[in-house]
Amino acid sequence: MIKDLFERRELLPEDYQKLIPYCTKRYSHTVESILTSYYMWKNYYKTEYLINEEALIWLVQVEGNTGIQAPLCEAGKVKKYFNLAQQYFTEVLKQKMVLYLCDKEGLELIDPDPDRYEIIADRRYYDYIYDAKKMMTYSGKAYHKKKNHVNAFLREYGDRWEYRSLDRCSHMEEIMEFLHRWEVKRDIKDPYNRVDYELDGIEYLLAHCGQIHFQMGGIYIDGKLEAFSLGVYGSEERVAYIHVEKANPEIRGLYPFISQQFLLHEFPDALYVNREDDMGLEGLRKSKMSYNPIKLEEKYEIREK
Repeated sequence: MIKDLFERRELLPEDYQKLIPYCTKRYSHTVESILTSYYMWKNYYKTEYLINEEALIWLVQVEGNTGIQAPLCEAGKVKKYFNLAQQYFTEVLKQKMVLYLCDKEGLELIDPDPDRYEIIADRRYYDYIYDAKKMMTYSGKAYHKKKNHVNAFLREYGDRWEYRSLDRCSHMEEIMEFLHRWEVKRDIKDPYNRVDYELDGIEYLLAHCGQIHFQMGGIYIDGKLEAFSLGVYGSEERVAYIHVEKANPEIRGLYPFISQQFLLHEFPDALYVNREDDMGLEGLRKSKMSYNPIKLEEKYEIREK
């Protein structure tokens, strides 16, 4: 039977080392290949997974419906496991299948039958990709405004600021206090409450810092944390994945400054930066576009008709 081909499990911190190899079987160039992101959003999506020796398939809940993401396996086996996932939905879950956040290469490997599946490009979840060296220097005309903001910050705060690399297991209370201050000041309106879940996800990562890998850094002004970033480095691709970036919005230039300093200190060898998607939020899209992405990594839904 199809359900005997997989073990179905909840995503737990102690699984991290076991699951990492599946994320490197095929690089999707999107954040969906980064395991830390799944832990951060596990409560939002109620994440589970199907697994065997060859493949891992994420099971996620979206608006009350179960869906999957592109199978994590060797490129030549992606279509095989897409078809097995379809069989699992038909025979075990007894519902139509939908695959979320499929990268462009994954879509080509699956090559879904257009008579059976609808393919929908989802601009809200395209990942923003940047030139890392330009983000570290803000060199060139395209970054003139960013550099001006950074220079204004440096003139204002002089030797009052300090960048600190933050140990994963030593700063939970300080970071969460800062993030709740940030949340009040930003007052973001999001009908899906993703900001609240994002803060819960950060707290979850910090609470399981001994098992889940990530890097953090912060900008301190007069000894107080005023900007914070969290990310993961993909060494094979030389891509810095930025999962979190928060700064006091009342301090001019602090956002571009933490962006720059986090890369310089934590990911100096990066060639590219993936700053994830904009979730369809207008303000976030404007901000991400202002950093001049060199490309957007497309993502698609594959929905059974």
